[in-house]
Amino acid sequence: MSDILQLMVGPFVACMVLIAMLAYLGIHIIAREVIFVDLSLAQMAALGSTCALLFEVAPDSTLGYAFSLGFTTLGAFIFAMTRTSSKARRVPQEAIIGIVFVVASAAAILVATRSPTGAEQIKDVLVGSILWVTADTIVKLAVVFVAVGMFHWFLRRRFLTISLHERTAEREGWNIKLWDFLFYSSFGLAITVAVPVAGVLLVFTFLVVPAVIAFLFTRKVGRLLAISWGVAALTSAVGLAMSFHLDLPTGPLIVCSFGLALLVSGLLCRGCPVPNAPSVSE
Repeated sequence: MSDILQLMVGPFVACMVLIAMLAYLGIHIIAREVIFVDLSLAQMAALGSTCALLFEVAPDSTLGYAFSLGFTTLGAFIFAMTRTSSKARRVPQEAIIGIVFVVASAAAILVATRSPTGAEQIKDVLVGSILWVTADTIVKLAVVFVAVGMFHWFLRRRFLTISLHERTAEREGWNIKLWDFLFYSSFGLAITVAVPVAGVLLVFTFLVVPAVIAFLFTRKVGRLLAISWGVAALTSAVGLAMSFHLDLPTGPLIVCSFGLALLVSGLLCRGCPVPNAPSVSE
């Protein structure tokens, strides 16, 4: 028992820190129906860190993070500017998100060919290194997430209204492109620091699966958060324990555990009434 505690306490704490922010952001992502925005922004961050290698800048250095953040901010600008009103929308924004992901992926591959360690960097972005996370990394992650969380707390009415009641925001005459840019920029900052720790697959899982499970049962914001956080914490603990006992890769096993949790939740909610539309005040 002491062995598992010694090895897994760091990854477990890292998972809890990641869940605290990503499960909340996932509610916005599901409500906005931009499911793959995480993958797209993560790939933009990967493109930034790969470009940093061309200038002999370490991806985990301050300047390396600046490269990644710069590219995710560019992605945030693209998503904000391509947002159109619900009435004038000709193509789903998910199509734009997918295009950005594909182009960023292709560009990262091209850039990686010019760097001796480019291919290894792309692999690290995909799978992360949560099993070997250090206390300093967890503290840095927590500090950034607290800053992003405070930013969202002060602007929660705007962000939640645009995510949950887009037409209400349009009737109020809000500058939705501006608010979208602020939302995606803060989202991109969270992704930039999360992906090197957990990898794209696990970050996407933390964002999407807990929120999907929560939306199966409720539309009230408070309950959505409670279910997302609770399910994510329990499933992460189970995945970490199984990884230790079965001697399997930690990140992929946690992802598969979330897939099983979603399957069980889907079976449990069969026959349940469809939840009512959410309220920002709830």
